[in-house]
Amino acid sequence: MRELSLRTLNRTLLVRQHLAARTDLTPYELIRHLVAVQGQEPNWPYIGAWSRLERFDHKELATLMHDRKLVRSTTIRRTVHLSTAEDFRWLRPTVQAYIAGALNTAYYRDEIDGIELPELAASGREVLAGRRMSRGDLGRLLAEHFPQRHTRRLAEAVEVLVPMAHGAETGEWGRWRNRYVTVGPAEEWIGAPLGPADPPTMILRYLAAFGPASVADIQAWSGLTRLGEVVDPLRPRLRVLRRAEGAELLDLPDAPLADPELPVPVRFLPAFDNALLGYRDRRRIIADEDRRRTSREASAGVPVYLVDGFVHGRWSLRDSALHIEPWYGFAADQRALVEEEARRLLAFMTGHGAGDIVVTG
Repeated sequence: MRELSLRTLNRTLLVRQHLAARTDLTPYELIRHLVAVQGQEPNWPYIGAWSRLERFDHKELATLMHDRKLVRSTTIRRTVHLSTAEDFRWLRPTVQAYIAGALNTAYYRDEIDGIELPELAASGREVLAGRRMSRGDLGRLLAEHFPQRHTRRLAEAVEVLVPMAHGAETGEWGRWRNRYVTVGPAEEWIGAPLGPADPPTMILRYLAAFGPASVADIQAWSGLTRLGEVVDPLRPRLRVLRRAEGAELLDLPDAPLADPELPVPVRFLPAFDNALLGYRDRRRIIADEDRRRTSREASAGVPVYLVDGFVHGRWSLRDSALHIEPWYGFAADQRALVEEEARRLLAFMTGHGAGDIVVTG
């Protein structure tokens, strides 16, 4: 059984995530390959696509949303992601039970206590039939059926129970926060009913983009548990590998493994990027100590950059300047390469490239 070094896992991840070299895929094809792209804040998917595609313009992603070829909605890990409409039809049902589990948390419990959840879901469907509206408006209309409840919590509970699609304008470039979100039934948005849950497809698609990986990695990425029961019948279709320290990894039998010495470029990643959140054990791209330093800001997300394939520091855009905070020293020409890629990113983000590159520390 082949053992894989950390660098082999790193290079394989970068190749499969199209971070070792930019790809000529379309934005739609890229998102389908990645299964779901975190869109917790509207701008981040654009930066993730820019880092992976040879040619990419902001309007391409926005057009896909306006054409309803992409769905922006809650899916894996109970967070907002972009997925193709085709994939959303099986992905949301696959993770629906986990999403619905949010209603057992303190955030919802008091406000929905005593409400029959099927009745709440039915009211939400009735109110939203044939239209989209803000969560605030949805909550106020639901309060007519369920008085003396927190209106925003009612709307959010319906969004947990009933698969919703966010309006395309919600995901347009230029917004760093979800200050105004419109929602409507996902089936109406797509123009087709959702299908049955399909955990095996989810696992195989995950491995194509993230493998080799452990069952624990798949669970961390999806939010689901007890996936070992789903993986076991798939084992005849999978290749079993191991990390150098012995942990089992699963992969598709014909998926390529990268050369551990493959040269890789500097890459800037958005907060919540798939490559960072795709595993329970994330050492193949970020050291444990660096993961701990970013976990303190997990709710806001930490955009980072890669040097030699691994997280080297963080970055931010402030006052039209791109600020880079290295966590390690630069070797040879690494600083020049980081600043060169930062200049390209600044041009993409601002549309003109004006502004400073500021390296701190």
